[in-house]
Amino acid sequence: MPSEIRDVIIIGSGPAGLTAAIYTARANMHPLVIEGEPSSTSDQPGGQLMLTTEVENFPGFPDGVQGPELMGLFRQQAQKFGAELITEKVSRVDFSERPFKMWLASDGPDAEPHLAHSVIVSTGAKPILLGLEAEQRLFSKGVSTCATCDGFFFRGQDIAVVGGGDSAIEEATFLTRFANSVTIVHRRDELRASKIMQDRAFANEKIRFAWNSVVVDLDGEDTLQGAVLQDTITGERRTLPVTGLFVAIGHQPNTDIFRGVLDMADTGYLVTQPGSTATNIPGVFACGDVQDSVYRQAITAAGSGCMAAIDAERWLEAQRH
Repeated sequence: MPSEIRDVIIIGSGPAGLTAAIYTARANMHPLVIEGEPSSTSDQPGGQLMLTTEVENFPGFPDGVQGPELMGLFRQQAQKFGAELITEKVSRVDFSERPFKMWLASDGPDAEPHLAHSVIVSTGAKPILLGLEAEQRLFSKGVSTCATCDGFFFRGQDIAVVGGGDSAIEEATFLTRFANSVTIVHRRDELRASKIMQDRAFANEKIRFAWNSVVVDLDGEDTLQGAVLQDTITGERRTLPVTGLFVAIGHQPNTDIFRGVLDMADTGYLVTQPGSTATNIPGVFACGDVQDSVYRQAITAAGSGCMAAIDAERWLEAQRH
């Protein structure tokens, strides 16, 4: 039964949460990390890197590192300095007064909450996928949601990007640095992206378009060999021979339990104060992809986790004085 009041509880254990754990542990704040559920697709322990194979752009690993291995090292380092981890999911919070209260998904109706003087929210975000069975099988084997992370692996190949907004066009344009060709697959006959982004795409000789098309299946057992497209008007199907497919139809932050509690944008991302990780509730901080709709990289998430830890430490120190 929880009874002690922690200096800090960290909700989430991706690069942001575990970096916050390392820093708060080294500051003798004795953090508790409620890291999520292994069975959860949205806020599993370790975050999105647990679904990533080769990571080549994280500093300090010139030969690359497997995503799960990298997160295992983060976890070990946090525990080395005294961070305590619980592999559970937070189902409910009460930030109306201090100490802040958090309940776990496995708690019964009369369970005592976990208590903390400060909270760091690092529940991350998940990419919106197409919902295909083959998509899960071929994820990181030709299917990706991050051009910045994986584009290098598709040098000289024919690849496709699904989506029609600014993010999709930005990803497609970036991928032309590596790919032989990039086909933008869009369910309509015109893009939703801004005019300047459209102009760049139309002017790029490596970019092609599959209008009025949706991806309904993927070919390949161990690696992607092609994307099956269906015409949204005629229903006709054809196979696009690509070895890479980047899904760029948006991300969904894991913020449902904070609705009505913490300020968030219309897109669901938590709002933090400029130049800070502080939320609208004093003593509650947010870091990583749960408040970052722009960069969404492991290294930027880790950096903001460091910021949140320092912000929380300084805030607690100010409260004590």
